[in-house]
Amino acid sequence: MNADPPAQGVKIARRITLKLGLIADDKPVKVTLELPASLHRDLTAYAEILAREAGQAAADPVRLIVPMLERFMATDRGFAKARRPPRY
Repeated sequence: MNADPPAQGVKIARRITLKLGLIADDKPVKVTLELPASLHRDLTAYAEILAREAGQAAADPVRLIVPMLERFMATDRGFAKARRPPRY
């Protein structure tokens, strides 16, 4: 039986908490975009650290983009406020 990924980030032995937890194995949707090389290197490093701390093989760094965007939008107070219906 597969357990759901943790709701919060993965705790690392050095007391670092990553904002992302395990990446769910969802059906992918193809999106084409261009990333600066430095951002791709950072995504690759993040994927390697996440995999190492979770005891898994490194995921394709592109698979981090969606959970990172979801996490970013979920924690953006301005975005949440703007989405709320106006009060009358």
